[in-house]
Amino acid sequence: MRTSTRTTMPIDARLLTLTQWLSPSYPVGAFSYSHGLEAAVARGWVSDADSLRDWLTDVLEQGSGRIDAIWIWRAFHGDAVEVDALARAFQPSFERLREAERQGAAFARVTREVWGLDLPDMLLPVALGRAAHLMQMEAETVAALYLHGFVGNLVQVAQRLMPLGQTAAQAVLAGLTPVCQRVAVAAEGAEPWSNAFLSDIAAMQHETLEPRLFQS
Repeated sequence: MRTSTRTTMPIDARLLTLTQWLSPSYPVGAFSYSHGLEAAVARGWVSDADSLRDWLTDVLEQGSGRIDAIWIWRAFHGDAVEVDALARAFQPSFERLREAERQGAAFARVTREVWGLDLPDMLLPVALGRAAHLMQMEAETVAALYLHGFVGNLVQVAQRLMPLGQTAAQAVLAGLTPVCQRVAVAAEGAEPWSNAFLSDIAAMQHETLEPRLFQS
């Protein structure tokens, strides 16, 4: 019988927990929100894999992806209640606020009950940053995986709204992976701002879009 001589590193249970938190199966209802993408598709601003990739890249680098990563870092290292108040003030539309608020409350509720954390209801990235701090995770990893899950959900949204095959969808997501990494690192100590104006406009226009599939 052959004996393996390979040395293995123990798997960090915190990484598995983080993966569970950011899994599509975690009951925060992310599948019901398009983050304004539904309105963008309806207007013809996003119509294929290339325009989807460009749209999501701008959201990550210049818009809500970047600013959410900042809230994660700040909640991880500071007063999450103060961060939550500021994050609410930066929401550009009613639907964006409701999206982050409802998902954050659902995340906080489940995470409190399962892990017994001191985690009040807050916007999703703030609640995640606070929970990650309490579980002694790494903020950079948390922010990167959050962003990857965020755009992964939006890629799935796009598949329901326009002709986009599974292989093309996965190629878009794979192409965004280094962007998620870069934005997560750059968010540490950064100031909150958003220049993805068309994404914000799409979120505002979605409030009156008819018919529609998604809550935002």
